[in-house]
Amino acid sequence: QVQLVESVGGLVQPGGSLRLSCVASGNIFGSLNIRWYRQTPGKERELVAGMNSDGTSTYVDAVKGRFTISRDNAKNTVYLQMNSLKPEDTAVYYCYAFVPNQLPAYWGQGTQVTVSS
Repeated sequence: QVQLVESVGGLVQPGGSLRLSCVASGNIFGSLNIRWYRQTPGKERELVAGMNSDGTSTYVDAVKGRFTISRDNAKNTVYLQMNSLKPEDTAVYYCYAFVPNQLPAYWGQGTQVTVSS
């Protein structure tokens, strides 16, 4: 069983930066593919960025060049560095982890990020 614990988000001014972290319990972190999703009220959860166990990463077009996903396997932690934040980045951000072709998958509890002046 894996538990994912996300860092506290916060309120950031437009153009500012924030780093989210997601810490996983257990001893399979190195095998996990990690995804960051976000969700706003009334909308479906949206994939923002992902990093596989081999280090390959992907981003949704809306955040390319502004967000960076990284992982530290020694600390069982994945990070989402968010720069040049925009009001439309306001959402609850969720960490999601899975081992390919295996169940279950795991969700973090979500953390609120608000971009506003």
